[in-house]
Parts: sequence; C-alpha cells; structure tokens
Amino acid sequence: MRTRTASRTGSRTLAIIVVVWLLIGLAAAAQRSYFSGSDATCAKVGTTLVTVVAGPLNYIGANPKIDCTAPQPSK
Repeated sequence: MRTRTASRTGSRTLAIIVVVWLLIGLAAAAQRSYFSGSDATCAKVGTTLVTVVAGPLNYIGANPKIDCTAPQPSK
C-alpha cells in the first residue's frame, strides 16, 4: 500500500523530469536558431513547438519539421 509521501515523491519526480525534458527541448530549438527572426509562420511555429516537445530526442537524431498551409482569404 502506497503512502501519501511516496505518492508526492513520485509526482514531484515526474514533474522534475518533464521540466528538464522541456528545458532540453528549448535548448535544442535555440541552438537551431528557431527563436530568431520576426516571421512567425505556421510552419516555423509548429516546428519550434515540436522541437521543444521532442526534447532530448533531438540530440539522438530527431529533426522534426512541420509543413502546414493556411487557407488564403478569398478576394
């Protein structure tokens, strides 16, 4: 039977792992210069978000790219 202390410790450990994972993803996106420039296209934002979420997988060869097309306004 698990105690409350063990449950909190497990939750805290999981939270720390998730934060470290995302920080590594932010570092990977920064190294690829995804935060520079002012053009925030759908593809650039999507690629940046996927790179951050993929985290450490970027360092073993994952290079996610998003290709999206937004509908154009009618004339």
